[in-house]
Amino acid sequence: MAAVIPGIAEARRLVVKIGSALLVDRATGTLRADWLEALAGDVARVKARGTDVILVSSGSIALGRAVLGLGTGPLALEEAQGAAAVGQIRLARAYETALAPHGITTGQVLLTLDDSADRRRYLNTRATFAALLGRGVVPIVNENDTIATDEIRYGDNDRLAANVAVMAGADRLVLLSDVDGFYSANPNEDPAATRFDVVERITPEIEKMAGDAASGLSKGGMKTKLMAGRTATQGGCAMAITLGTAMAPLQALEAGAPATWFLPEGDPQAARKNWIAAMIPKGKLTLDAGAAAALAAGKSLLPAGVTAVSGAFRRGDPVALIGADGAQLGIGLVRYTAEEARAIRGHKSGEIEAILGYPGRAALVHRDDMAI
Repeated sequence: MAAVIPGIAEARRLVVKIGSALLVDRATGTLRADWLEALAGDVARVKARGTDVILVSSGSIALGRAVLGLGTGPLALEEAQGAAAVGQIRLARAYETALAPHGITTGQVLLTLDDSADRRRYLNTRATFAALLGRGVVPIVNENDTIATDEIRYGDNDRLAANVAVMAGADRLVLLSDVDGFYSANPNEDPAATRFDVVERITPEIEKMAGDAASGLSKGGMKTKLMAGRTATQGGCAMAITLGTAMAPLQALEAGAPATWFLPEGDPQAARKNWIAAMIPKGKLTLDAGAAAALAAGKSLLPAGVTAVSGAFRRGDPVALIGADGAQLGIGLVRYTAEEARAIRGHKSGEIEAILGYPGRAALVHRDDMAI
């Protein structure tokens, strides 16, 4: 039975990665404003049918180096960070200018590898995406090149986009590239290379086929795209690689433009639940009968339903959720430290500010952050 190829028409939440070579003219180092305006029309069409959109965009260093006159050769770390600082302002302004005529508000989100590797930062980032998307904002995401050093870098925006897709619970990720899909060999070197319409699973054989494609402005090759595909698909998100050079590339993809789709392993929510369920708890929250019933009905855990707190944990750590009879009901990522949880247990959410001295989150463990 042939695999069903996904599309973006039915996407609930879509992440689109835009490479430097698409956004910035290689010869002049200036923005391709006409291409960006066409992409903005794409985004407006997708949002009009109720789909959330996040854009992961390269381009800050490419734009900034032209302004600073840094040429086209390799840059020292401090030069790249300086170029990013100058270029990031221009990049954010370009997206704001392109999307504003469509009535779309943009927001800038700068991330490093630490933001997804650390559970506390992961939860903060996830909450930020939820707040922005809930208000119709299109987040413009880039690696925080002004502060990131080698040990905290993603290193390429393909993998950043995949991590963003998982953090935000997206069900579709599109990598707009300078190639129209994944091939059995480098098509620029092997005329017999064939493109895959769909990859059901990234096997060792598939990985051996990947070659590095080099463009003048972008770092990402096919190997990094496969790494992104593994992250995305394991997180329940389907991923496409398609040619981004044409005007309105998302519309072209919907119309049947060549692409390779990597199939997801389940759905984003199920993948997240499995990830949480495999964690080792660092503490326990004991619940009363009412809270246990609320969790069974798919609701969040509020402080009022907690009768006891044990263990030493930080915000974002996994904790065991224990019923009144001592049985473990599940595991959740807690939104408060152990000390804070002890202070607010048994209290209503409206009392949190008076107890802690600042307005906190209503839920002690949000329903999206638990596996029951």
